[in-house]
Amino acid sequence: MIARMESKRTHSTLKDIIGIVGFVVLVILGVIFINAFIFRTFNVEGPSMERTLYTGDKLIVNKLPVTIAHMQGKVYQPSRGQVIVFKNPQFQMMGRDEFIVKRVVGLPGERVRVIKGNVTVYNQKHPHGFNPDALTKDKEGSPTSGDVDRTVPDNELFVMGDHRQGNFSFDSRNGLSTIPLEDVVGPVGLRLFPFQHIRAF
Repeated sequence: MIARMESKRTHSTLKDIIGIVGFVVLVILGVIFINAFIFRTFNVEGPSMERTLYTGDKLIVNKLPVTIAHMQGKVYQPSRGQVIVFKNPQFQMMGRDEFIVKRVVGLPGERVRVIKGNVTVYNQKHPHGFNPDALTKDKEGSPTSGDVDRTVPDNELFVMGDHRQGNFSFDSRNGLSTIPLEDVVGPVGLRLFPFQHIRAF
């Protein structure tokens, strides 16, 4: 009788352990799935996106558009003016941050010029050029430094930070070059922290 009770207790304990381990594994797999295909969080470091984003801001990046595009056999292309997070194509070579947050300024095939602080984008619809910042309601950036005249290659983006004076933003104007579409993690959907500055993008 005692042996049977001990056997039942051992069996019950083993079931509990297996249940807990199974639950932990499911949680881990769920987190991996969410990070890979639905959304991912990032922390902002540095002044390159001021006065839109600041060091310490916690962002939620929406990965669903990228996931849906991949399911359709396409490459996701963000819209002009969107704030995106992407893999740094120079991460291993330069020892810089692995992921970077910037604003989309130029789309594939467009010509981007920065002259005397003015940013102008030329495309088939606007052969005489237009100011991309005029179409971006939430941009609160600064005057733009540098002289650039570049045509964006196919399947790439021209990106800039919102703090464009001097060398505050390492972007497509000054060494980062254009960004392959395949390196885009996704558009920033929400600033989650600090809580008093929560906002959607």
